[in-house]
Amino acid sequence: MRVLLIEDNERLSTLMHGGLTRAGFAVDAFGGLTEADEAVALVDYDLILLDLGLPDGDGMAWLKRLRTRERGIPVLVVTARGGLSERVAGLDNGADDYLVKPFEMDELLARCRALLRRPGTGLGTVLSVGNLDLDTAARQVRVAGQGVEVPRREFALLEILLRRAGNVVPRPALEEGLYGFDDEVTPNALEAHVSRLRRRLAEAGADVTIHTVRGVGYLLRVGVPA
Repeated sequence: MRVLLIEDNERLSTLMHGGLTRAGFAVDAFGGLTEADEAVALVDYDLILLDLGLPDGDGMAWLKRLRTRERGIPVLVVTARGGLSERVAGLDNGADDYLVKPFEMDELLARCRALLRRPGTGLGTVLSVGNLDLDTAARQVRVAGQGVEVPRREFALLEILLRRAGNVVPRPALEEGLYGFDDEVTPNALEAHVSRLRRRLAEAGADVTIHTVRGVGYLLRVGVPA
């Protein structure tokens, strides 16, 4: 899941970026609306975290403009503007949720997960294929009921493949979901993650297989390798 974070307070942005990354999100963080506009034009984000008081414009006005062209992206407003009238205005102008600063990281992450579980956003709590279960909230993978340790990036890869199980996921879609703009990505990074994940699942006795569709991407389904 890829998140756009728009926050001009450098210290807070760093803290939020770290918490979101540890929770398994790929994060692009910007301190202004101009950069955010450019990012939205390039990437299909799963979630936007938006501050309102920004150096190059008002976040509320930006949100209204966003909703004229991008209605489906969940937006969580994260701001120090905590008055009732401001919260109501935020929700009326297109925010899906509103979180007042200061806040605890656990609450921020819980609100992100709740937004992504809403109909149309495609983030169910538990994804299951064959004897493999992935709990997006608890960040746990189980094979036949037994827990399997899966590193953050492989967990994100597995989640994307599970959400589209039985369908080929193109390589660009996987890379977009796994890496942010600032991530250092080697040419064979995706192949390396897939290889390690395959080995991890096989060693755990999973009855699902990740197939390579040459020149296109990857496919997860129940069964042995082709």
